[in-house]
Amino acid sequence: MKVGLLGMDKTVLVVEDDVDLIGIYKEILELHKYNVETALNGQEGVEKFKQIKPSLVIMDGDMPILDGYEAFKQIKEIDKSANVVIVTGFSEFEPKSQEAIKQGLIKVISKPLGVDELLQLAKKYTEISLEK
Repeated sequence: MKVGLLGMDKTVLVVEDDVDLIGIYKEILELHKYNVETALNGQEGVEKFKQIKPSLVIMDGDMPILDGYEAFKQIKEIDKSANVVIVTGFSEFEPKSQEAIKQGLIKVISKPLGVDELLQLAKKYTEISLEK
């Protein structure tokens, strides 16, 4: 487990059923010194979350077995302070997206998730901010 200079864990869990996309996210994040764990569906993501307690979860909204929204709900039951972002092909204004935001989802991002936004999210949620 890597720990950032400010003492916070720099682990990001990427939950995505597209293996090519997982590879891209993983490569970019690891290049910037983040520890990256991956899961291929929501159920696997929830199990990995229990094991590693990452600082940030970046999750696809639409996946087989357990979609990102249901997985998000389960993660929040495990840890109310979990930082979860859902990346989806649907609008952030969809009712289920809005409901998840009310339940503590950080944000819904429309695909594709750009490199700059990916790195901004990782930095923001893996380092302790003095401005709160």
